[in-house]
Amino acid sequence: MFSPRFSLQSDALNRADADVWAVSDRAHALANRGEDVIFLCVGDPNFDTPEPILDFARARLGVGRTHYSPAAGEPMLRRAIADIESKVSPHPCSPDDVVVFPGGTNAIFAVLSCLLNPGEEIVIPEPMYIGYVPICDALRLKVKKVSCPAETHFAFDVEAVKAAIGADTRAVMINTPVNPTGAMATPEQLRELAAYCRARNVWLVCDEMYSMITFARRHTSLRTAAEHLDNIVVIDGLSKSHAMSGWRLGWAVAHGPLVERLIGFAGATIFGCPQFIQEAAAFALEFDSYFVKQMRDAYERRRDLIVERIGKIPGLSCYSPDAGMFVMVDVSNIAESGQAFAEALLDAERVSVLPGAPFGPSAVNHVRLTLAADEGELSRALDRIERFVTTGNKRSA
Repeated sequence: MFSPRFSLQSDALNRADADVWAVSDRAHALANRGEDVIFLCVGDPNFDTPEPILDFARARLGVGRTHYSPAAGEPMLRRAIADIESKVSPHPCSPDDVVVFPGGTNAIFAVLSCLLNPGEEIVIPEPMYIGYVPICDALRLKVKKVSCPAETHFAFDVEAVKAAIGADTRAVMINTPVNPTGAMATPEQLRELAAYCRARNVWLVCDEMYSMITFARRHTSLRTAAEHLDNIVVIDGLSKSHAMSGWRLGWAVAHGPLVERLIGFAGATIFGCPQFIQEAAAFALEFDSYFVKQMRDAYERRRDLIVERIGKIPGLSCYSPDAGMFVMVDVSNIAESGQAFAEALLDAERVSVLPGAPFGPSAVNHVRLTLAADEGELSRALDRIERFVTTGNKRSA
C-alpha cells in the first residue's frame, strides 16, 4: 500500500497557516452558513483597483502582452521602480538593481533563499508580519526575535536589534512601516543599523510594503537612509497602496552579485511575471498620486474612527498608529489573551478579528483590526465589540 510522505518544507507551511487563521476560518464557515459575520481580520484593501490602471492593463492585453517575460522583470517596470528610488535617494538606482516577483511575500522568500542556508540565523523584530514565520520555517532558518514591547507602542528599538546580532547572525530583516503595528523606523535608526550590519558582514533586508500608507510623516526607505548599499535589500510592491493585492506584483531592489542570484532564482522558480500586469504596474507607479492619496486619506479616517471608539470602551485600549492598515487593540484588562478575546467575540457577536500571538510574544494580549472596511462596516463592528465588552460576554474570554 502506498504511504504518502511529504517534505519538511510543506509541513512547516501547513502548520503555520493552520495556527494563524483558525479564528478567521471559523468565521468564514459561519458566514457560509448564512450568518452575519463582520470580517476585520485580513489586510486586503476593500477598494477596487483604480480604473485607469485597469484600462491600461486591458490595452496591453489587447496588443498581445501575454507571453513570457524576462526573469528579472519587464524593462518598463524595472525602469519605473528605479526612477522612483533615484528620486528619493541620494544613491542612483539602475533598472539592473531591480528584480520583479509575483508579490512581496514571494520576493521575501526569494531573497532569504538566496541569502541563508538551513540552520543559519536571522534576526527579526516582533511583532512581525505573519508571513515571515512559514517562510523562515520552510527554509529551516534559526529565527532570533527581538521584542518591541507594547508599552512603547511597539516602537522600533535599534539598540535591541543591534544587541541581538551575534557571531552566528547572517541577516537581519526589518519591516517599516510594520504590519501589524504601524510603527515606523526613523532615518537615523535605519542609517545606524545599516552601518552596524555592514561592519559585521550581515545582510539587512527591509520590507517596505506599507511605504505609501503613512499618516504622521513620510516613509524613509532603507535605501535612502543607508550610507552604503552592498549589504542592503529593499522589498516593496503595489498590493496595499494601489489596491492591487490580487495582481500579485512585488519587487526587490538590491546590489551587485545578489541581483544575479535573485534573477537566477526567479528564472528557475517563477519564469517571469505576466507582461501585461508588469506594464500596468509601471503605469500605476507613474500616474498614481491622486488615487494613492484618496485611499491613504480613507485609511486615516478609518484609523481615527477605530481609535476614538476603542478609547470609549471600558477595558480596551489602543494607540493611534503612524502608518499601515491596522490598529492593535490591547485586551489584557478583560481577557486572558488576544486569542481568547477573538474566539469569544466571534462566538458572541460574529465579529472576526485576528489574535496577536502569531505576530510574536509582544502582541499576545492584543487583537488586530483592519482598516480595509468602510466606515459604516467599521461602525457596525465597533458597536458589536462595545456590546460584547459591556454586557458581560467578555467573561467568556
